[in-house]
Amino acid sequence: MSLESDADDTGGADLGTPVWASFADLMSVLLGAFVLVLVGVIAVQAQLADRLDKEMRRSQAEAQQRQALEQALAVPLATGRVTLVDGRIGIRGNVLFALNSDQLQPEGRELLKSLAAPLAGYLHARDEILMVSGFTDDRQVRDGNARFDDNWELSAQRALTVTRTLVAEGVPSASVFAAAFGSNQPVSPNSDEEGRARNRRVEIAPMPRPRAAQANDGR
Repeated sequence: MSLESDADDTGGADLGTPVWASFADLMSVLLGAFVLVLVGVIAVQAQLADRLDKEMRRSQAEAQQRQALEQALAVPLATGRVTLVDGRIGIRGNVLFALNSDQLQPEGRELLKSLAAPLAGYLHARDEILMVSGFTDDRQVRDGNARFDDNWELSAQRALTVTRTLVAEGVPSASVFAAAFGSNQPVSPNSDEEGRARNRRVEIAPMPRPRAAQANDGR
């Protein structure tokens, strides 16, 4: 009888050991999973904090560049030589060029020099490029030297002159290009001299930088 009791007690102990061992293993697994989740959460928080910090610094840099550009434009805006509408800088043609000419006048050259550094700084902080657009009134070009066939060519040469001047003054050449619109897209009626003078202009407008073309058809 005594031997049977001892055997029963030993058997009971053997049955209890796997239960506690399994419980300990389960707790170890849960603890390990918790640690992994905690580490992941901390890593995500660190990444978000780093992104937020970078975004704040970028926003501050952009604000400083916009402020510098607005300061550079303050005087010409006040005098009416320049307009600023929806981020587009418009410069009246008589400030930059004499009638039917693509040669910069001294006043226009000085104005472009004052804009070059703020524009370069603005571009440095943003993934954008500048489109320099030339516009004319609807009068046919009258040039004794017959340098320009029509308003398209005159507006193109003026846009190129402004573009080259900005590049010479420090605007990256890869971040600016010229476009010509001739007498299209007037901002005023061409019915009087004042309206035609407003239409003879050059605009400098920021736009998103084009992305490299993706390869097509497996090429």
